[in-house]
Formats: sequence, C-alpha cells, structure tokens
Amino acid sequence: MISQLITYIYFFLIQIFPALGGEMGGILAQQQRFPKPEFETGYTQPSPTTPEPRLTAWEYIDVSVLVLVMSLAAWFALKRRSRKGLLWLSVFSLVYFGFIREGCVCSVGSIQNIALTLFDPAYAISIPIILFFTLPLLFTLFFGRVFCASACPLGVIQDLVIIKPLKLPQWLRKTLGLIPYIYLGLAVLLAATSSEFIICRYDPFVGIFRMGAEFSMIILGIAFLLLGMFVARPYCRFLCPYGVLLGWMSKFSRFHLNITPSQCIQCKLCEQSCPFDAIDKPSEKLSVENKKLNKRRFSIFLLLIPVWIILGGFSMSKVHSFLSKAHPDVYLAELLIEHPELKDDPENIDIQTFLSSGKTMEHLVEEAKLVKQKYFTGSWILGCFLGLAIGVLLMNQYVLRRRKDYTPNKVDCYSCGRCMDYCPVRPTSNLRKMAEGESATAKNEKGISEKTN
Repeated sequence: MISQLITYIYFFLIQIFPALGGEMGGILAQQQRFPKPEFETGYTQPSPTTPEPRLTAWEYIDVSVLVLVMSLAAWFALKRRSRKGLLWLSVFSLVYFGFIREGCVCSVGSIQNIALTLFDPAYAISIPIILFFTLPLLFTLFFGRVFCASACPLGVIQDLVIIKPLKLPQWLRKTLGLIPYIYLGLAVLLAATSSEFIICRYDPFVGIFRMGAEFSMIILGIAFLLLGMFVARPYCRFLCPYGVLLGWMSKFSRFHLNITPSQCIQCKLCEQSCPFDAIDKPSEKLSVENKKLNKRRFSIFLLLIPVWIILGGFSMSKVHSFLSKAHPDVYLAELLIEHPELKDDPENIDIQTFLSSGKTMEHLVEEAKLVKQKYFTGSWILGCFLGLAIGVLLMNQYVLRRRKDYTPNKVDCYSCGRCMDYCPVRPTSNLRKMAEGESATAKNEKGISEKTN
C-alpha cells in the first residue's frame, strides 16, 4: 500500500514536466549565449560567492531528485525498516544537495520566497521553488518527517556528527522549542516587507557547502557541528523555521515510522537510542484527584490563550519601529535625518546611490513611513502568532494521552530509524514463519518417531 502510494505520487509529479525533454536541447544551447567579456586592462573576473543561476531544466532535475530521495526514505523507513538504507541515502543527499548544489535552492529558505510572493505582486516565483517548499510538506503529511531523515542537507550534516548525545531536561527543550516559532515569524515578516532573507543570510552551513563564506559564518557552522556532537541536531530542534511547518504536517501524518513491528516488550532500548528525546513513554495511571486537577489546569490555560494572543500582539507592536530598520529605506531615512552631513561623504555607497537616483528626501521619508506601517501590522500578526504558540504549548502540558507502548512523537521524530534498529522485536511475519517452521519440524520429528516405533 505504502510503496504504491509513493509510486503514484512520484509519477504524478513527473507528469508536471511534459515539455521538459523537448526544451532541454534549446535551453542548453542558450546557456552560453552571452559569453564573458574580454578585458584588456588585466582585470580578472571575480568568483561568485553565491551559486550561479541554473537552467530551468536542471532545476526540474533537482526537484525530481528530491522526490526520488523522499520516496526512497519513506520506503526505507516504513516498508523496509532499514536504518542503513536511510543512512546511505542521507549521505547521497548531503553530497548532492549540499556540496554539489551548494545548499541552494533549499526547502528551508523557500519560506521567504513564498512569503514575498504572497505580499509583493511584482515578485515572480519559479515553479521549482514552489515545489521545493510544498513537496516535503506533502510527503510529511503522508509519511512523517522523511525529508528530515534523508533529504535535507542541513539536517544530514548534523546527524552524521552525533557522537555522544546528551539528554536535555524537558523544561529546557520546551523553552528552546519556542525559538523556531520566533525565527519563522521574523523570517516571514522581513521577507513579506522586502527587507531581507535572514534564513539564507544566517544559514550556518552554507559556508561549509560552498567552501567559502564570511569568516563569522564559517565559525558559526563549525560551532553548530561541534555542539551537534553532544546536542543532537541543534539547528533542526531549536532554530529551523521550516521544522515548525513539518512538525504540523507530521502530527497528522497518515503513515508514520513505528518503533516495534509488532507487540512492544517494554525493553526501553528505543528510548535510550533516540538522541532527539522524541520517544513518548507509556502513560501512567492518574488518580481521580490528579485527573480533576489536570482538567482544571487545562481549562485555565485554554481560557488564557486569547490573553496570550493579545499580549503577544501588543508587545511586538511596540518594537515595530526597531524591526523596520531592517528595511533599507527606513534605515537610510533615519540615517540621513540623524546625520545629514553624510550626504557629502563620497565613500558611503548607499547614500550616493540614493542621491544619484533623483529622489527627494521627502519622498524617501514618505516611503519609510509606509514601510513602518506595514511593520506595525506585521508585528501585531507576529505577536499574536507567538502568543498562540505559547498558549498552546502551556495547554498541551495538561493534555492526557493514553499510551500503552513506547511510541515516537510525531512532531519531534525525524524518522532517522535508530529506534527501530535497536528494537529487538522481530516483524510478525518473521515470527509466524518461525512458528510455522518449528511446527513443521515438530510434525516431522513426531512422524519419524511413530515410524520407528
């Protein structure tokens, strides 16, 4: 059933690109239509610090590779239950999407392209970027976070350096777990106002993938990897904004990785093997008094959610002016207002570019006011979103869930397969075959003994 569904999804997506083969030759022929200029002054063309634009055909190839990798990851995780298969598939993704494609386009950064497209009619987004954003969410809705398991180069490079993971206290994990919501909200706000793509700018591993970046970013990437030796996947768990969306989808996933192929024997090996603290223990029986206390607390925090939403929106609206400085027009307007003498500074490229554009100071100030108004509205929305996240997190602490076995937490589980690899329980089909084999052996021995007698 699962393998058939994966096959249908894959071939459906392939049908999206019917004209790809016919246009391949024409696109490849146009790749070098504009050759590099020749300079006679000894000028050397600098090497780009970002990946060169790829042809549309190659972008669709990237999408096809992404679909294939996620399909195989779902098959290895759900059907074959193979940790080794997931591991080698993740190595391939790290080499291809990480070092060959240099981490671009990635599904994590595509959040910003989608946000800018929704709020800026002048911005045109390509179909491959839309697919890079939606396909992992679609696969996660069906099969859990198989994208995190083997397709995301940011997650894979952290997963491969885990040496001795530490168990973090639950209160610390829950508190740090709010950071991705803040990062997601800020990334959407800055992208929607055409200010900045902070996810791409502060990607800690892009310098490693491209073998060259700012010194500070290289240090940041190395720091994350060193931390990842003991705190498994720190970027994925406590910073990744795309992980918030994947967690939402995975919570409602139709199929998901299971620890045991049959009845759980309560050996606790899966809990010890998971470096992400993503295994839920069997629920304990609560007394009648504790159940009533939990219900009261749940009701209180449920009623407080609107308060958290309003408080969050009001608090963020108070810092909208500070956040708006991320936009170049606001930053330049305030800079010229506070330091008008900088107009005579020929070394300030931003100011000289503005002066040469022919725009007046009044026009710049008016544009800055419009941007600040957008930030005021966006800050209210961002604050309400964060208030809702905090309210739901507090409320969930008192939600009673009955569990008889050790089960993966659908939101936090990365479908890496470590838990099922440690599980000593064999599949039911294998047990049945063993039982049938033992039964056949017993019958043969019985028949031989009767003949002998």
